[in-house]
Amino acid sequence: MTKLKENPDVKLKFENYPTKAKKKLKHLRELIIETANEIDNISELEETLKWGEPSYLVNKGSTIRLDWKEKKPEQVAIYFKCTSKLVNTFKELYGDTFKYETTRAIVFSMDDDIPKTQLKECISLALRYHLVKDKPLLGMKVSS
Repeated sequence: MTKLKENPDVKLKFENYPTKAKKKLKHLRELIIETANEIDNISELEETLKWGEPSYLVNKGSTIRLDWKEKKPEQVAIYFKCTSKLVNTFKELYGDTFKYETTRAIVFSMDDDIPKTQLKECISLALRYHLVKDKPLLGMKVSS
């Protein structure tokens, strides 16, 4: 079982989101925690704020951030390090299953259903990034 190292500042950040955004972001947070628990070599998941956004870090992984922004109030996003191969790999693996913001995020409108299986695979790749970054498609196979 992965130990979640929580941060009271993150809890406060969630409390200050608008209701619909808070619900969507809490669901994304749960998927990150659930996915971390399913990966054998992750013993601790750290929850913190980076750039004022709830962020999730593990040893050998790439930071995952979540946020809602006033400039785009109709959506929330799950952010990945833009210089990594993550989002480009997600585009190749999952095509239009997701909406993307350049090489940095997967975005969801408030009414979108989140494709749980595929998103958890994306999260898993980010949490294991430094173990898989040198493999073609980060070790994943394109589904037909």
